[in-house]
Amino acid sequence: MSPNKRDLNQPIEEKANIKSRAGFICLAGAPNSGKSSLLNSYLGQKVAIVSPKPQTTRGRILGVVTQKAGQIIFCDTPGLNLSQKGLNLEMAAETQKALKEADCCLWLIDGLRASDQNHQRALEVMANLEDKPVGAAINKCDLLNNEQIALLIAQIKQQVRLEFIEPISVKTGKGLKSLKRRLISLLPLSPPLFESDYLTDQTLRQIASEFVREAIFNNAHQEIPYSCAVTVEKFLEPIPEDSYQGHRVWATIHVEKEAQKKVLVGKGGSMIKKIGQEARLALEDFLDQRLSLNLFVKVSPSWTTDSRLKAEFGYRG
Repeated sequence: MSPNKRDLNQPIEEKANIKSRAGFICLAGAPNSGKSSLLNSYLGQKVAIVSPKPQTTRGRILGVVTQKAGQIIFCDTPGLNLSQKGLNLEMAAETQKALKEADCCLWLIDGLRASDQNHQRALEVMANLEDKPVGAAINKCDLLNNEQIALLIAQIKQQVRLEFIEPISVKTGKGLKSLKRRLISLLPLSPPLFESDYLTDQTLRQIASEFVREAIFNNAHQEIPYSCAVTVEKFLEPIPEDSYQGHRVWATIHVEKEAQKKVLVGKGGSMIKKIGQEARLALEDFLDQRLSLNLFVKVSPSWTTDSRLKAEFGYRG
């Protein structure tokens, strides 16, 4: 997963002198369990997009948290679910690959949805991870009472072998420090695998693409967000002699049908303007710099089932 993976042939005497820990932790769970929000919270910076709609995350996103005790390389993944439609098979393959390559796994559980089918699917996957440590965090515990939390913990312990179960609230920050300590304790003894200021493997182009897609999720309804892909055609960084002194981005939103294009453009361009403004503000906040964002909408028929187009748009499950 990284060009800087530790040397497994390192002499035993050198390993004995290592006091810190470092490794890859796969964030897995049902859709909307809080994986991306948790990653952003630990990074102190938004790198993974978030929306109330399921399957917002489509690919693996790396986020690196470096502390004195150790370095956690989080891998955010698409939500585990039962659907076999559209891009879901590719997303499931991404998650399975991340689980296989990680040193350990953190299973995020939505405490308010622990009885739905997607939770059961995630439970099955976690129960079959016998070759690596698995910890669990029950999210949204600020909305549950102590009795409900205790009952849920007892039920999960009966079904899956876990290193720990930690009640947390990503929204309020409750339990996040304790969870981080537990996660570091699961990692192998190792020096840091990345420089201390390394944040994510996402390029500026990828982040721009994702922020546009997040704005689509936030403003469009029904099937529109799931039928969209975003490609960044051009990303120009500021040039000293340029009077604008800001980034310039040109991106294309791909949809499958002409009717979807009309919805995204909106009456008099109102919808695309709203999406563009929201994405631009998010990007300016990330870059801490001015940015010009130019959006275009293109019909790419049946791209979600076209292997060539999916690969071209960055989906290679």
